[in-house]
Amino acid sequence: MSGIQEVIEAGVGRFQHFLSGVLGGWHPEAFFWRILLTVIAIGALFLFIMVAHRLLRRVDAKLELWRGTRIPPIRVQTCEIISADRLTNMLKWLVRKSRLLVWVVALYVFIPLILSFFPQTRGLVTRYLDYLIAPIYRLFWGMVSFIPNLVFIAVVVVVVRYVLKVLGVIFTEVHSGRIAFSGFHRDWALPTFKLVRVLIIVLAVVLVSPYVPGFGSPAFQGVSIFFGLLLSLGSTAAIANIVAGVALTYMRPFKTGDRVRIADTMGDVVEKTLLITRVRTIKNVEVTIPNSMVLGSHMVNLSALAEQTGLILYTSVTIGYDVPWRKVHELLIEAARATRDILADPAPFVLQTSLNDFSIAYELNAYTANVKELLKIQSELHQNIQDRFNDAGVEIMSPTYSAIRDGNQATIPEDYLPKTAALKGFRILPPEIFSPGAPR
Repeated sequence: MSGIQEVIEAGVGRFQHFLSGVLGGWHPEAFFWRILLTVIAIGALFLFIMVAHRLLRRVDAKLELWRGTRIPPIRVQTCEIISADRLTNMLKWLVRKSRLLVWVVALYVFIPLILSFFPQTRGLVTRYLDYLIAPIYRLFWGMVSFIPNLVFIAVVVVVVRYVLKVLGVIFTEVHSGRIAFSGFHRDWALPTFKLVRVLIIVLAVVLVSPYVPGFGSPAFQGVSIFFGLLLSLGSTAAIANIVAGVALTYMRPFKTGDRVRIADTMGDVVEKTLLITRVRTIKNVEVTIPNSMVLGSHMVNLSALAEQTGLILYTSVTIGYDVPWRKVHELLIEAARATRDILADPAPFVLQTSLNDFSIAYELNAYTANVKELLKIQSELHQNIQDRFNDAGVEIMSPTYSAIRDGNQATIPEDYLPKTAALKGFRILPPEIFSPGAPR
């Protein structure tokens, strides 16, 4: 028996030595408390998760109850950006995803706590906490070291903002006419402000770029080169239009509201930007023309001098040689004066542009200041010309036509003929005279 007892005592001693190697010393009471704390921690973990999930379910139910009532839509003035239903669904989705966040936070906190109960696993806790704290530590001190750069960036942003505000006020006053500079036109104010604003913003970006984290990194340089190459290859036409837009701004060939003719398009300028010019035609069709095309084609501005000296509206008629030219001038000028929106001063005038084979071409010129109604004015002018010539019994030979006439009589006005001139005409003989045997 004594031998068996010695073997048992030796086995127990070896087991205690094993436990002391594993558990840092065999202390049954301490081991019991560690196991008890582990069970309590696991219970607290599940209790925390259950309470968090219950709270999240209550929040989800409240959101469903508040749908369309306490959760209003997100609006910008009168434009609804996100409806109340969509906003509620987004909040409910965030609540559902928060359950996963609860599990992650709980495990991240309770696993180090449980491992710290046993001496053999405390080293794992240290490494575990290093993995957790090291990124936060680096992020925190990175933010602290970035504070001077952040202050510099904030100062630049504030200065640029107020400089742009002051310049905006000045250029607005120039545009309104309350501030005037010699040689600087009012319609240059807003385009010049846009150009100056872009230049100031670009200068500010250049100033603050070295103070942005990662500015000198290869990744930042690679992205900058990529976007620069993309911009240079894909914006050739846009750059050409911008350059043409700047040139058109300071050339001032037209302004918004002018009646213009650009290539084969005639209409009113409704918008003029750095890239395009929009023209609404007389048929109420909006045409968008790139500024490079505008600069490369001929432009006719019908409104430039209309309000100052008037625009000359002209039309031509051809009248026979038998009508006195003074009479034609009188009838054409009467028709012009009877037309709406034709100016009395300067007075209408007539030019004789050509002496054709069968008629004389007369060109009526009349001034008007209403360039927006050119077609209607010209149509009414043509109507009045027809009425005046019809009342006077004068035939308009437009288009020109020929007719058989009595060549024995000169086709000149009767006022130019001598009073004693004998009128001659065709001598018409009966057919019998030309029969055989008839007396001659």
